[in-house]
Amino acid sequence: MLTLKRAKELNAQMVTQPHLILHATGVMAAMGAMAEHFGENREHWMAIGYLHDYDYEKYPEEHLQHTEVPLLEAGLTPEEVRAILSHGYSICTDVEPLTNCEKSLFTVDELTGIIGACARMRPLGLTDLEIGSFMKKFKDKRFAAKCNRDIIKRGCEMLGMEVREVAAICIEGMRPYAKELGLTGTEET
Repeated sequence: MLTLKRAKELNAQMVTQPHLILHATGVMAAMGAMAEHFGENREHWMAIGYLHDYDYEKYPEEHLQHTEVPLLEAGLTPEEVRAILSHGYSICTDVEPLTNCEKSLFTVDELTGIIGACARMRPLGLTDLEIGSFMKKFKDKRFAAKCNRDIIKRGCEMLGMEVREVAAICIEGMRPYAKELGLTGTEET
């Protein structure tokens, strides 16, 4: 089973850009919270979340086309690789998210971007971000416009959950990582 330590080792072989490492960390934290919500193995889901953009830095135009073979060779199970591939469903892969892990990764990949953008706008960052504030920004399509809200909504539908519910889980999951994510805000806490 993929551990978080191993996921970080593998990711470090391919990912060097700080913003991609921050994104991996945000998705990792959100996936841990989603695992807890579903009563699944938190560290395992975090490891999958951390490793999800394994080939993106080197192959942005061919994202997820250089993931399967290297990760299988590195010892990941076919199910773990499938979970990673599924986050690109309908964007750059045809691997449909079927499990709660896959559906969660598909959803939180984009969702964590909006959460991070919301936190950067606040004096106390992620530490006091409330779901109501998040939902106002989520409804404003001009805010964090690069984050695909349709994918987030589709993912939430797959999970049988509301955006508000998934976002609240992810915010709580990301909150302990606020400092590591650079989302503690502009005021001293």
